[in-house]
Amino acid sequence: MTGSPSNGLNRAGNVAPDPMASRSTGWLAALPVYNEVGYVDGVLDEVVRYAADVLVVNDGSNDGTADVLDRRSDVTVIHHPKNRGYGAALITAFEFAISRGYAGLVTLDCDGQHQPKRIPEFIAAASDADIVSGSRYLKVYDGDDAPPEERLFINRRITRELNQRLGFDLTDAFCGFKAYRTSALQHLDITDEGYAMPLQLWVEAAAADLRVIEIPVPLIYLDLERSFGGSLDHAETRLRYYHQVLDSAFAVAAADGRDFPGRDIALSV
Repeated sequence: MTGSPSNGLNRAGNVAPDPMASRSTGWLAALPVYNEVGYVDGVLDEVVRYAADVLVVNDGSNDGTADVLDRRSDVTVIHHPKNRGYGAALITAFEFAISRGYAGLVTLDCDGQHQPKRIPEFIAAASDADIVSGSRYLKVYDGDDAPPEERLFINRRITRELNQRLGFDLTDAFCGFKAYRTSALQHLDITDEGYAMPLQLWVEAAAADLRVIEIPVPLIYLDLERSFGGSLDHAETRLRYYHQVLDSAFAVAAADGRDFPGRDIALSV
């Protein structure tokens, strides 16, 4: 099943329900995909074992990924005509889950670093949270990979700054394995279409006083040479970009008259 992307996740207007779609009270598994022809089939074969409804957002892949996806009848596929960015793919997934009436969605990457068998753990944890975020640094698993040094440095620095500025107690600001309640997503104004989208999300979540839980996931890196795209492959440039997104997100929240009330945060080990 294929479709087209819709027009944005907005706190003010939200996303209009699709009158032609049957309402669902269940959960959706959603995967943003860009040029993952070597992984996509194997990952999806596992995902469909643990999720009844699966959405793949193909973000303009040009390596044959789109053809692989179109041959599958067990997942819903939305194709972005061109590559728009990691954040854009997630925004499309959020819009889809809200408009179809899902109670929530679990997001995971399609490069093999997230284990689909853990999807039920995220859904269970969301019974007591608005956002459940995986952490690769909350627990050490046998066989954990060593992260690239620059990525670990940037993750630690940005995570520390988020904790200081927002009152969080996060250990991993960038893990893409997450569960969201759609009722919580409708309080967020997510606009960043790039890799820094999770930073804007944390600012929005704090401003909306959402309850956040971290749960541990293994640290898996199958492709140490994976590119962020263009100048963002340079660590210093990427760090500056992340700071710009953070500062902009704080400015938007302040301009809207939103502050950061007492935080309700829990870590699950």
